[in-house]
Amino acid sequence: MAVSLQKGQKISLSKEAGGELTQVKLGLGWDVAQGPQAKKGGFLGKLFGGGAGGDSIDLDASCIMFDSNKQAVDAIWFSQLKSKDGSIVHTGDNRTGDGDGDDEVINVDLSRVPANVVSLVFTVNSFTGQTFETVDNAFCRIVNANNNTEVARYNLSSQGTHTAMIMAKVYRHNNEWKMHAIGETASGRTFHDLMPAITPHA
Repeated sequence: MAVSLQKGQKISLSKEAGGELTQVKLGLGWDVAQGPQAKKGGFLGKLFGGGAGGDSIDLDASCIMFDSNKQAVDAIWFSQLKSKDGSIVHTGDNRTGDGDGDDEVINVDLSRVPANVVSLVFTVNSFTGQTFETVDNAFCRIVNANNNTEVARYNLSSQGTHTAMIMAKVYRHNNEWKMHAIGETASGRTFHDLMPAITPHA
């Protein structure tokens, strides 16, 4: 049974998974808010198919790798889908169908993350500039990629006039990986714009 995180909560991933986690998927999802007609999990269909009235929103997930000095080491986003060391791979805007409503998935091989990297911060931003007033049911979740079971989920009360969200952090602590539900609002079209807001959480 996956743990449902509250804002600010921190958990041990290995403890929740019942053993050491090496391969994880971070799934991010959201719906386009359309009042009572809002379709659940249909974001990408609306984006590429036009959707009712063309009211799509292009949200992009990013992962920024930080060292112990809170310096960004690398970033994985739509312009660079793979970390330079190969440990983190963004699947892009394609939906594989094996996630329950994940709109974007970032695969992380925790065993290959370089030793100097102590935290991975995951963000979502509105590239097209619409605010999160048009977003419903945003969430991020950690899935054990070895058996495809959900380890933890963080549902965000996401609506507001912001254009970005610092979702969560996966970080090393006492030789184990933990997850911290952040859920802070920010503004920016790409993660570059968010760095002043992201860095304090690194």
